[in-house]
Amino acid sequence: MTHRPTAVLLVVLSIAISSFLPRVACGETAGTRNVILVLSDDHRYDFMGFHPGAPEWLETPTMDYMATQGACVTKAFVTTSLCSPVRASILTGQYMHRHGIVDNQRPEPPGTVFFPQALQRAGIATALVGKWHMGHDDDSPRPGFDHWVSFRGQGEYFDPLLNVNGQRRRFEGYDADVLTAEALRWLREDRPKDRPFYLHLAFKGPHYPFEPAARHQGRYAGKPIPYPDTMARTEGNYRTQPRWVRERRYSIHGIDHMETGRYDDDPVPSFENWYYRYCEAIYSIDENLGRVIDAVKQQGLADSTMVIYMSDGGFHMGEHGFYDKRAAFEPSIRIPLLVWAPGLVEPGTRIEQMVQNIDIAPTVLQAMNVPPPQDADWAGSSFLPLLGGQKIPWRDYVLYEYHWEWNFPATPTMLAIRTSEYKYVYYHGTWDIDSFHDLVHDPAERHNLIDVPAYQDKIKTLRDTMFADFEARGGLNAPLRIPVGERLDQRKLP
Repeated sequence: MTHRPTAVLLVVLSIAISSFLPRVACGETAGTRNVILVLSDDHRYDFMGFHPGAPEWLETPTMDYMATQGACVTKAFVTTSLCSPVRASILTGQYMHRHGIVDNQRPEPPGTVFFPQALQRAGIATALVGKWHMGHDDDSPRPGFDHWVSFRGQGEYFDPLLNVNGQRRRFEGYDADVLTAEALRWLREDRPKDRPFYLHLAFKGPHYPFEPAARHQGRYAGKPIPYPDTMARTEGNYRTQPRWVRERRYSIHGIDHMETGRYDDDPVPSFENWYYRYCEAIYSIDENLGRVIDAVKQQGLADSTMVIYMSDGGFHMGEHGFYDKRAAFEPSIRIPLLVWAPGLVEPGTRIEQMVQNIDIAPTVLQAMNVPPPQDADWAGSSFLPLLGGQKIPWRDYVLYEYHWEWNFPATPTMLAIRTSEYKYVYYHGTWDIDSFHDLVHDPAERHNLIDVPAYQDKIKTLRDTMFADFEARGGLNAPLRIPVGERLDQRKLP
């Protein structure tokens, strides 16, 4: 059924969409900043030592430092919780439906424009070190980067084969250690010292299969695990949820798929070992993030550099019987986002507004005093004024989109809208109910209120707003792609 909002609603939305997102206003920063963007993979928002929701024994001293001496964006989201689409959205400032990278199987379409190309044209030195992963097979240098160190697809945790400016070399050591060393070598030796720089450092970790550095393996073994309430296979957890949520428990991305039986021939580890390895991998990332901060200080760059730490998506750690991401539940769509910029960002800054990965491109350009290209088709906005403590108009909801994958068919196509209080999720192409959650009174999203009479007006308002916004952006055309790669579609039986 096609949803058509009223003319009044369209007018209101058109005004809102054009007014609540500030345009990039360049030339207003306190001098041009160098920018280092450190990107991890599948690090969920609440697994940082300072976060009240983290395991009490998890250590992230560098992230804690960035939060206390810089800014923590407490409500940071991705527009699609999947590796390739998220990375494309960070680098293009566009939603998945606009840049067209909808799964992990294929490279970016020809002609895709990345924001570092604008930095290059402005004379800024640029480097990418680490994971690119738009498609599995091509690690060749991409437009926008003067210096390139990357690998094919997901890469390897140990002794990675890297493409260094078009030449492949095998390096010894742990992936994050090697990539950090290469990034700091460029920072120290190869970058032009007479120009500002943008460094994009993208780790493989803590992506599954979770592998910490050898020196950190076993660090958390035996620690008490805070199992989430929604992990249990009970009527209370599934009474109101869509049917597909329960069924995913038994898929490749479900907890009950992990319970390997005698005849399953399934290499998935136990949940407990898997949980410890995830936390140990985060510790390895934090240690290398600390090496970056230390190098910035040692080279006298602290007062002229902004360091951003973020992840390309969240990760379920048993919630709703899931692991992995993709779904629109909070553990999947929320990410850590920390900014350290002495002299620009006051220590202990907390940003409560909802910020998304599509806001990175305009924020970096504004921090570097580079005007956006005239033909920039960005959906995001600069949150640099928020980092500086300014009060500016800002969005009051975020949008989320995910399209069903032939390779991992347990999770359906979905569109979602999230405000500070509520979330509505529309599922497409499956005979099932939608979802509506009260995030204030039920932050674990255990109770789906989609059929509660008292909420029907609110549900309709959110649904109409979401569809009107996606329609205005050209986001209601479901992409179809030729199936490629391995299909992981087997269910464990209850």
